[in-house]
Amino acid sequence: MEAKQQQSRQAGADDALAGNPTAQLEQAMQRLEDDIRRREAAEAELVRRNAELTEVNARLSMAQEQLVQSEKLASIGQLAAGVAHEINNPIGYVFSNFETLGGYIGRMLEMFKAYEEAEASIAAPEVLERLRAMRAGIDLDYLIEDIPVLMSESREGITRVRKIVQDLKDFSRVDANQEWQWANLHAGLDSTLNIVSNEVKYKAEVVREYGDIPDIECLPSQLNQVFMNIVVNGAHAITGHGRITIRTGVAEDGSQVWVEIADNGSGIAKEHLARIFDPFFTTKPIGSGTGLGLSLSYGIIQKHHGQIEVQSEVGKGTTFRITLPVHHVAGGAEEADA
Repeated sequence: MEAKQQQSRQAGADDALAGNPTAQLEQAMQRLEDDIRRREAAEAELVRRNAELTEVNARLSMAQEQLVQSEKLASIGQLAAGVAHEINNPIGYVFSNFETLGGYIGRMLEMFKAYEEAEASIAAPEVLERLRAMRAGIDLDYLIEDIPVLMSESREGITRVRKIVQDLKDFSRVDANQEWQWANLHAGLDSTLNIVSNEVKYKAEVVREYGDIPDIECLPSQLNQVFMNIVVNGAHAITGHGRITIRTGVAEDGSQVWVEIADNGSGIAKEHLARIFDPFFTTKPIGSGTGLGLSLSYGIIQKHHGQIEVQSEVGKGTTFRITLPVHHVAGGAEEADA
């Protein structure tokens, strides 16, 4: 019954419109406007979903590139750790033998001194003359003075090689199981600086202004990678010979530590500052950089629930400030990545 009444009313309205062209036009305009609004709403929804899809694709691409880079770094780390281990073995016994040799030479020099003192007691002139001629021929006095110096320098060289090998092992330590551990950031910084010494020493003086900071719960080798990226970038930004200053400190409440790495290089232009953490973005010449170093560093700091900030002025230099929590908070994106 109600349906018949509605059909009757619609029929009446149609009959009324049939004799009223203006009303018909208004109704058509209204329908057109309704259709346009529906189309605009559908188009806006399509644009919104397309933007979301684009953002998801960008995140997936970034995650994929970071994963590839992480796998490459892990492979390099395994190779470096293996090389360091193989070098460490011969260095170990060379160092041990060198210490023994030093003791032997010390006793031989004491014997030479005793022989020298006994020369005055030799009665045969021809024997005494032959010994003095031999002493002059081999310049024994100079050898006695120079041998300890050579031994000391050689011992220092072997000690430096051992330190480099140990730093290489510390730096390239592979966190295969993504195990969080307590580590000293100063030790990580020092080992990293030793590894990149050849890259930096001709470009900049490194100044350490370390504060009193506690050990933190972290992935040490990944943080070493962050430090290396920033230090090497700072060295590359310096024209001539400059300075890289590394400062550390702790927050007032003791819950966070911070690391600042500052250089007095060319600086970063304002229009580039917002993009320096984007994957593949680099201001270096083609072939000189992948644009993944700072992007990977940003991801590592986020995994640690930390922050990485940058301040820069063209012509004056750049400062990166990294803030990290002392205690690792389990859960979140980093657990999914692990």
